[in-house]
Amino acid sequence: MKTKVVLLSGFSDEEALLAMRAVKAAVPEGKDIAFAMTTETNLTWKLSDLIEHVSEEHRYAMERRAKGEKP
Repeated sequence: MKTKVVLLSGFSDEEALLAMRAVKAAVPEGKDIAFAMTTETNLTWKLSDLIEHVSEEHRYAMERRAKGEKP
């Protein structure tokens, strides 16, 4: 299954947190959504590369959480 990814740009940390909570509340599988914020570095990446990177990080974090480890 492909990871659902939401990319946020231009949001303050507080606004990003509110947006993430709203998306998670609105989507039945909200915990399975990966979120990312733009950075100076990732703004130079191809979108497909960024999505792949964020998806991999999300899968890793979910695996650690399933094992009871900190993500």
